[in-house]
Parts: sequence; structure tokens; C-alpha cells
Amino acid sequence: MPFYGNSPAPEEAAKVKAPLLVHLAAMDERINAAWPAYEAALKAAGARYTMVQYPGTQHGFNNDTTPRYDAAAAKQARDRTLSFFKTTLA
Repeated sequence: MPFYGNSPAPEEAAKVKAPLLVHLAAMDERINAAWPAYEAALKAAGARYTMVQYPGTQHGFNNDTTPRYDAAAAKQARDRTLSFFKTTLA
């Protein structure tokens, strides 16, 4: 479950067997630039995924040791993650 991490190479998408929940910061040019190719590969592979992009956030929005920390977005991401785990692992 990536939190604003770089996407794997698109050819790796065919290996995805479990559902994914991807959290991306809205203002993260480097990470977001790789997402469209990976998303297209996930779709082509029939992978189950959800991507959530948090408006107004920067890379590191979930890291409370940086000035980029966004408490509201971090809480939303945490709540979504816990819900995802509950649903997926049940």
C-alpha cells in the first residue's frame, strides 16, 4: 500500500494479485508523473486498485516530522487504510 511512493515499472503490474490502495499527494510532480503509465498497466492486467489523491498535499503529507505534514489528509488516509484492511482481510 503505497503512501506517495514511486510506482513500480509498468511491466510489474501483471504480477499484482492482491487489491491495492494507493495514496498520492496532489502536489508531487515526480511521483504523480509515473502514475498514469502504471495505472494503465494495472487496468490492462485487470488488477483491483483504488487510488486516492489528497488535494492540497505535498509528498510526505503523512509524515508528522516534516513541515509538509497535513493532519487532516493523514487522518483520511489512515481511516481509508484501516477500512481497506478490514474489508480486504475479512
